[in-house]
Amino acid sequence: MGLVLPVLFALLAATGNATATVVQRRAALTVPRSAGPGPRLLLGLLHRPVWLAGVLAVVAAAGVCQALALATGPLSLVQPLFVLELPLTLVLAALAHRRRPSGVLLLKLTVVVAGLAVALLCAAPAGNRTHVAIDRWLPVLAACAAAVAVLAAAGTRRPPGGLRAACLGTATAVCFALTAGLMKTSVHLLAESGLGGFLTAWQTYAFGACGLAAVLLLQHALRGGPLVASQPALTLGDATVSFLLGVLVYEEHVRAGWWLLPQLLGVALIVAGVLALVGEEDRAPDEVLVPDGPPSP
Repeated sequence: MGLVLPVLFALLAATGNATATVVQRRAALTVPRSAGPGPRLLLGLLHRPVWLAGVLAVVAAAGVCQALALATGPLSLVQPLFVLELPLTLVLAALAHRRRPSGVLLLKLTVVVAGLAVALLCAAPAGNRTHVAIDRWLPVLAACAAAVAVLAAAGTRRPPGGLRAACLGTATAVCFALTAGLMKTSVHLLAESGLGGFLTAWQTYAFGACGLAAVLLLQHALRGGPLVASQPALTLGDATVSFLLGVLVYEEHVRAGWWLLPQLLGVALIVAGVLALVGEEDRAPDEVLVPDGPPSP
């Protein structure tokens, strides 16, 4: 019963994030490419109520449901469950365009979900450490910052398409994983020391900065190419980096020995399902970048 609450909250957060991704993509693609990166893109999005609705969905998912999931369960369990954002996003995107998801698409989504279930049930992540010394965080933060910089640079140098979206989606994933890892400690400080402890902790400002970077990178990933390229990179990257943070930073435990075989089988199913989904590129009408020109009304 101890894992029921974190799993439930994580599923609610994944659903909220999937909804936000579909909504934000529709809004991001209405901003002309001439807006470019940075403040001009953000200002253009702020004038779109649909994008603001997506932001509110993210706040509800991350600020409430994800925080509760991280407070009640191990990082290496909670964040991998966000792989479910991929099937949820693709199904919601199809429904948003009033198309019924095909049987083949649903089969591929089922493979991803089954792989996730097998991997997590066999790994059985355990442990709920709440405090990590800063000297343990510093090399992790440096490595993640370097990875984000390289991925973002590689993505922005590519023309719009799958590779650009995948690079930017992976960079976004690293930022989201760091946000979750740092948020875990901040949430416990809020519970233990109140608002004062929360506001004086460096982790609070660090996860805020990582979250802001993730939101900005996400907009470019969504505009950079098809959803089926950015979303797998985002969800799988987030799950992988978060799992590593849970094991290496928070010292959470997973099963080893012969349990590694079914875990690898589950991971293989996830990867196979995701690769199959990437090949399922059925571009929706609004997945075409808006040409240079004045902002759409």
